[in-house]
Amino acid sequence: MSRLVIIPTYNEKENIEAIINAVFGLPVDFHVLVIDDGSPDGTAAIVKRMIDEQKEARLHIIERQGKLGLGTAYIAGFKWAIEHKYDYIFEMDADFSHNPNDLMRLYEALANEGADVAIGSRYVTGVNVVNWPMGRVLMSYFASKYVRTVLGIDVHDTTAGFVGYKREVLETIELDKIRFKGYAFQIEMKFTAIMCGFTVKEVPIIFVNRVLGTSKMSGGIFSEALLGVVRLKVSSWTRKYPKKVDSR
Repeated sequence: MSRLVIIPTYNEKENIEAIINAVFGLPVDFHVLVIDDGSPDGTAAIVKRMIDEQKEARLHIIERQGKLGLGTAYIAGFKWAIEHKYDYIFEMDADFSHNPNDLMRLYEALANEGADVAIGSRYVTGVNVVNWPMGRVLMSYFASKYVRTVLGIDVHDTTAGFVGYKREVLETIELDKIRFKGYAFQIEMKFTAIMCGFTVKEVPIIFVNRVLGTSKMSGGIFSEALLGVVRLKVSSWTRKYPKKVDSR
């Protein structure tokens, strides 16, 4: 079974080599696809050096011109993964806020525990966030509560960016109809997967704020998410979602 980790980057030279090596050091074989949005700090050059040095074709890169948005980066990665027939596709940040070792737990949920979508969840067992200011923790936690209530979905961490998908999910949910680019993208993906009939499982993780590099989070990103869920809910009343194929 082939597994791909998609890592979007913008100015992650301090982290990118270490995070890739951490993924490659796991006991199960994962490939990595970096989606770099024209990082001026040389992130892409580091990845391309690693590609030249590798003995097996496990590392790949897509270079884009300029910051085009988190959502569009993942959509490009998802399409690449489908084209290359990966069975399990994962999203992960480059800055070690997501522990690479937890990839094994997300993979286990997909491969052996009946999940179609596995979420690395900060909030399913309380609040498991380290080194965030309290205001940001509260904003994130209550934003997820709000989204869960408005959309009527049983997901505690709706904006989580540490997620694994079976390929069937990404083939089914009509990626070209995913509209949001920031953290609302994460909400839209989970909601759409549920509306298509896929099973979602939250795997508790501890989220640790980045040590190196600069955060890309802003109040505007959260505003997009909070306002976007209303549009998402309203549009769902008339949209016909493709359904998961019953393989039994």
